[in-house]
Amino acid sequence: MKILLSVLGVCVAAFFSACASAPAGSPSAGGNSGASPAEAQAAAQDALNRMDGGQSGGGRAPAAQQGSAASTQQGTTVNTGRNKPAWVDSVDSVYGKAQYVAAVGYAADRALAEKNALASLTAFFGQSIQADQTIVQTYQEAVRNGVTTGWSDNLASQNTIRTSASMDTLIGAEIKEVWFDSRSTHYAVAVMEKTKTAQVYTEMILANQNIINNLVTMSPAEKNSLEGFSRYQFAATVADVTVSYGNLLRVIGAAVPAGIVRGDDYRLEAQNIVKAIPIGVTVSNDKSGRIQGAFAKALTELGFRSGGNNARYVLRVEVTVSPVDLPANANKFARMELSANLTDTGAGAVLLPYNFNNREGHATMPEAENRVYLAAERKINEEYAKLLNGYLSQLLPTRG
Repeated sequence: MKILLSVLGVCVAAFFSACASAPAGSPSAGGNSGASPAEAQAAAQDALNRMDGGQSGGGRAPAAQQGSAASTQQGTTVNTGRNKPAWVDSVDSVYGKAQYVAAVGYAADRALAEKNALASLTAFFGQSIQADQTIVQTYQEAVRNGVTTGWSDNLASQNTIRTSASMDTLIGAEIKEVWFDSRSTHYAVAVMEKTKTAQVYTEMILANQNIINNLVTMSPAEKNSLEGFSRYQFAATVADVTVSYGNLLRVIGAAVPAGIVRGDDYRLEAQNIVKAIPIGVTVSNDKSGRIQGAFAKALTELGFRSGGNNARYVLRVEVTVSPVDLPANANKFARMELSANLTDTGAGAVLLPYNFNNREGHATMPEAENRVYLAAERKINEEYAKLLNGYLSQLLPTRG
């Protein structure tokens, strides 16, 4: 499932369900002149303030039409005049396309009108700033949990990255003015100033590129490990988000920083890393290598090589089979208890535990034991590759 990227984050799905198109004759975007570097920096700081729970310091909209009274609430001009503002029917006439991307929304209440205006503004960018929801959520959660902090070179980059995961609308987007027609409809105009937006998104791209560079810079020994895999995998996630930011800059006609790489390029290298990692499998109390074979098959499905005695990663499997006494039943029963720990021998740590117990019966004990091994093989074949793949997909890199 896909969602539109918001302020370096996401536009919530419920937000879009409430969106309505602008009235007939209302445009969706417009523009005028540029902003100074100081104003661009102020836009970035404004985003940080909102992230920390403060209020936007957004500038006022162009003056309301002559004869209209206006007041300002949290940077939004509230037009209380009877005369319809010019932006309602022609947003470009007030917020020119050279300077702004602007859109109008309307509804029976002000809050929904503002949401509709922001939704229309987001829709202006269309498919170009879409990203997979799972990828965006992984990125946001990693930022919130401090994963990216260790991979950023400076505090400014860290602040930029935190902003990217905290906002709930397009960065730099704000409601500039609202107007009520004194009957039944509220109107709102959402605006992004192109120069400020370009400055903020450029900073976010550069911050992400810094993280990616640190993630993929390592020795061959570091690279060909599960840690190396996780670094390339997370680099792919950051890259996908960065591509979306670059697409947004293209839409507003801004210069895009060089060196943006697709996430799939890093994913391909992550899969190559997996193929270079051997995992040994040792099983106690196996029967004709059946349990070892089942685990080896699951590892091969994910691309891992079979490991030798000196492999860094070893899947250590303990199997216990014992009779079960059921006096009221004429059949014989055998119970298997199995534990399998994927271990990093270098770190002396268990990475992924897996265990189960199962009982099978038959007229004879040898056949009951045979059946319990068959059941174990089937369970491993059905579960283990999925379990390990889920672990790998959630593996995030740490930097010491």
